[in-house]
Amino acid sequence: MKITIIGQGGHSKVIQDIILSNKEYEIVAYLDDRYEDIAVADNMYFGPTSAAQKIIDCFDNVKFIIAIGNNKVRKSIAQKLDLSDDYYATLIHKTAVVSPSAKMGSGTVVMPNAVINADAQIGNHVIVNTSSVVEHDNKLDDFVHVSPGSTFTGSVEIEEGTHIGAGATVIPNVKIGQWSIIGAGAVVTHDIPSNCTAVGIPAKFIRK
Repeated sequence: MKITIIGQGGHSKVIQDIILSNKEYEIVAYLDDRYEDIAVADNMYFGPTSAAQKIIDCFDNVKFIIAIGNNKVRKSIAQKLDLSDDYYATLIHKTAVVSPSAKMGSGTVVMPNAVINADAQIGNHVIVNTSSVVEHDNKLDDFVHVSPGSTFTGSVEIEEGTHIGAGATVIPNVKIGQWSIIGAGAVVTHDIPSNCTAVGIPAKFIRK
């Protein structure tokens, strides 16, 4: 599979490692708005994000991955490119454990040693980071970012665009609204509304 990486920051380095660890994948281009025009060096294409259509024209069956950790920026780029879901790769590191019954969206990335268990539903452009655990029957909507070492116990729902800090834990049957932020190490024991920041043990609102 030929893959174009969008974004060249720190998160992009981890995405690159996932791709390079799989012999079936080949990076053919990097797109980032640090570039003004498209160029080729050592058989690799470089250009702005607006060059996505040119990359599609150059390669058959090329897939894209938006390698940017910021949820709002990731969604903005996806909206701007306006590509169908079929143009996005779903990348799963070889050390991750994903249940056969879990459903994975387009443009989603599962990092090393992450676990996604039975009947979990993962949306589009989700980041499931290193050593995080998404238990059975969880639902993660589009553009969610799960930081390293986080644990979602059974039947948790995380709505669109929410960011879960490193090492956070969410107990069973809790729902976290869209575009909220859960602080690192927090323990979420009750529902969290949309557009809130919650921290601590148990997690409490610090601002809306």
